[in-house]
Amino acid sequence: MKAELLERVGMLLLGKGFTVKCLPRSSFDIVARKDGRILIVKVLQDANSISGELAGEMRRIASFLSAAPVVVAEKAGGDLEDGVVYSRFGVYAVSFNTFGDCADGRLPFVMSGQSGLTVSVSGERLAGNMEEKGYSLSGLSRRVGVSRQMLVRYRAGKSEMSVRKAVVMQGIFGDSIFERVNIFSPGADDNQENPSVLAKKYENLGFRAADTRKAPFDIIARKESLKEKSVPSMSKGEFLEMETAGELIRFMREFE
Repeated sequence: MKAELLERVGMLLLGKGFTVKCLPRSSFDIVARKDGRILIVKVLQDANSISGELAGEMRRIASFLSAAPVVVAEKAGGDLEDGVVYSRFGVYAVSFNTFGDCADGRLPFVMSGQSGLTVSVSGERLAGNMEEKGYSLSGLSRRVGVSRQMLVRYRAGKSEMSVRKAVVMQGIFGDSIFERVNIFSPGADDNQENPSVLAKKYENLGFRAADTRKAPFDIIARKESLKEKSVPSMSKGEFLEMETAGELIRFMREFE
């Protein structure tokens, strides 16, 4: 089942013009790139099977690559609903159909969380639509079936809306008032606790660095001012003897 889904995801990305590399038995199954967009994708039969450790590693790697970590699955206990974005340990999880819609630029706006299915409202767009259609807070609150205070919170962007209320709002204003969930937005920085000796060495040399356990590499490091053109190698001993970032950069430039 997973192998079939993995193949479908890979073929979909290839069809959308991505360069795709499969990395089985890793913390992610696919790394894909198109123009400036990078995705690291984990394909699972059940999104609930992802561990906090694996999701954390996906987030860390994504932050170094300015990539988006995404889980594509068939279910999360029950079947994943199309058009709904789920979250597991800070990583978005979606169905294959939702993933395909996002690749086509059709972003969803429904999130699944502890409160059930909810929608975030753009306060600015809601206020603009209310003014355009001549709705007062009192008039709209009666139409939607919420209090004036709750509408004030919606307009301030301080409260999420249930799907049932969102359906009513959509009937009045359309779905332009809802905030889209961009599952392809780059992952935020995710710092690692207790880095290894090698990761600390990189940090002492002025790099951001993190260890990995289930990726096809042991360390991922980044220095913003360094632009890599090749992938040189050195022994652990040679690396630990270096004292400055300049030494490492000069070494790497010998391979350009």
